[in-house]
Amino acid sequence: MSIDVSQFHQTFFEESFEGLDIMESGLLELDDRTDPETINAIFRAAHSIKGGSATFGFNEVATFTHAMETLLDEMRDGRRTADRATVDVLLKAVDCLRETIAALRDGKTADMEQAREIQAQMETLLGQATAVQDVSATPVQNGDGVKGQPQTWEIVFKPRAHLLQTGNDPARLIRELEQLGALKVQVNDSALPPLDQMEPERCYLSWRMRLGGPLDEAAIREIFEWVEDDCELDIHPLTPQPAAAERKSEARKEYTGGKPASDGTAAQPRKTAAKDSGSIRVSIDKIDHLINMVGELVITQSMMGNLDGGFEDFDVNRLEKLREGLALLERNTRELQESVMRIRMLPISFVFSRFPRMVHDLSQQLGKKVHLEMSGEQTELDKTVMEKIGDPLVHLIRNSIDHGIEPPEARLAAGKPEAGTVLLHAYHKGGNIVIEISDDGAGFDRDKILRKAKEKGLVEEEAQLPDDKIYELIFQPGFSTADTVSDVSGRGVGMDVVRRNIRELGGNVEVNSRHGQGTTFSIRLPLTLAILDGQLVKIGDETFIIPLVSIVESLQIKPEYVNSIAGRPQLYKLRDEFIPILCSHRIFNLGSAPRSLSNGLLVVIEGSGHKAALYVDELLGQQQVVIKSLETNFQRVAGISGATILGDGTVALILDVEGLVHLARQQGEIDESKSIRAVA
Repeated sequence: MSIDVSQFHQTFFEESFEGLDIMESGLLELDDRTDPETINAIFRAAHSIKGGSATFGFNEVATFTHAMETLLDEMRDGRRTADRATVDVLLKAVDCLRETIAALRDGKTADMEQAREIQAQMETLLGQATAVQDVSATPVQNGDGVKGQPQTWEIVFKPRAHLLQTGNDPARLIRELEQLGALKVQVNDSALPPLDQMEPERCYLSWRMRLGGPLDEAAIREIFEWVEDDCELDIHPLTPQPAAAERKSEARKEYTGGKPASDGTAAQPRKTAAKDSGSIRVSIDKIDHLINMVGELVITQSMMGNLDGGFEDFDVNRLEKLREGLALLERNTRELQESVMRIRMLPISFVFSRFPRMVHDLSQQLGKKVHLEMSGEQTELDKTVMEKIGDPLVHLIRNSIDHGIEPPEARLAAGKPEAGTVLLHAYHKGGNIVIEISDDGAGFDRDKILRKAKEKGLVEEEAQLPDDKIYELIFQPGFSTADTVSDVSGRGVGMDVVRRNIRELGGNVEVNSRHGQGTTFSIRLPLTLAILDGQLVKIGDETFIIPLVSIVESLQIKPEYVNSIAGRPQLYKLRDEFIPILCSHRIFNLGSAPRSLSNGLLVVIEGSGHKAALYVDELLGQQQVVIKSLETNFQRVAGISGATILGDGTVALILDVEGLVHLARQQGEIDESKSIRAVA
């Protein structure tokens, strides 16, 4: 009975991507020096990917990775230094492997032309090393005095009983041996039980083989590397081994990981439909805690069940027990909810791990020296938030390197170290996570920002703004202080998108800068998007929820601060700002608007960089709510981000403040000229 190894593909893909991350981070640590531990870690990752890809029939991946492995092996043996050229080629190879494995995962065709180019570069490096060695090496003859004489090897291969359960197939290994030379195989079936006692997933056979050809022991053992811990293996020569120099040459022989196609090209893997499992790895501690919470819940349910005697027979003396049971049920439910939410929490290192490579490449492109420091990598964040915060962080780090960090000569002239520093720091604060991106670069030039803003008409010519308001201008659409347009930045796009994306996650971004000393961007995010803290409000006969993170303040309306201008929306004077009043009844078509604003309240909200005062009839209180998507079973509704079920069983809609401001602008509830000027 054969095993369908495709069921293990997803695990292989996940482990391969983890291995590629290890290889990339390790290669970035090699700065013209050979660190044995780091090189060993990189080699092990490459070896695992090669072995796994060969096992599952991804032959092009195995062949490509073999060249990487050979380069790394030379670095392990001290025959090659970790010079810049070698590291750069290996980094290109990691990128190529990542794209190839992603294509295999999604059932698409990989770009093998790029793979062949990078493999040729690796082989060129290997050829250069071989040429250097061959010049000084004296040919060594084998036992018969003739270099390269074919050898005959005896191989005894005894798989352990569980080998098939690991996804390995002895027949595949034997087919690979056939590619090395002339092979004779003798099978030993003495351990085979009667048919009715046979377990189809256990291996009962062993093999004795003779292999002839111009090869050495290392080439044979390479075939069995992936199963060496799951078998008994004996390999010994029946004729003298080839010379040492020849063994090195043979060890570089192309590893195909399987039988080639009839036309000589690598066999193409069977395509599968693209599938996103969306899986995450969870520590056993979190699972144990969840199981314990379920056990507590079962005990509480059992206790509550003992109180069920029917309403007619209910004893008042049981009332206290009922209250205790309900309190215990509430506590267990809350702890169970927290345990389930922790399962989705992952360390932010999953996002941070991409940035060392990005900083390495970008600093080379810009001719700058930049050192990246990271801290707080184990700070946990919800998987959904983590997936969406990556792009904003990329924009901010690129901005720090391009606009912030000065060229080496400028830093030396300013009395700074030649290499600039970018610090990426994450930590928990209250119920949020804070991510800071700091640099010790030139900082913002407030006068230049203000001058550009006046040129674009964002600020009146006579305006005098404090520093924090000036720095906020960089988040305006199309704003840029770059003198020249480059591939990195300067096109006036990016920073407004950064703020919008972060606010869509229920977060906010702030900037603090000191000219000549550096800049810090601070991002504050909720730990999860599944639960939010909300303010319940009454609008007409309906209950809505406003996310607390979007609320600036709530206030009782004072009629003397309401400004009505003919043909324009009403404005409310709040200290030194004029804020547009949004009539929620009209926006959500809840009937006629209130006759007098003095009967209600204003909730000052902030979205899309603008403040607005939302009129509500009543504030009901604050509570934590579980978000349910409307798009899953209905459709997207402008100004609404989702819904939740309240304690009384009714449904309350959750307001999308960004969408609400946009909707109000479309309906003419916001006077664009007034609102933007007030915020600027």
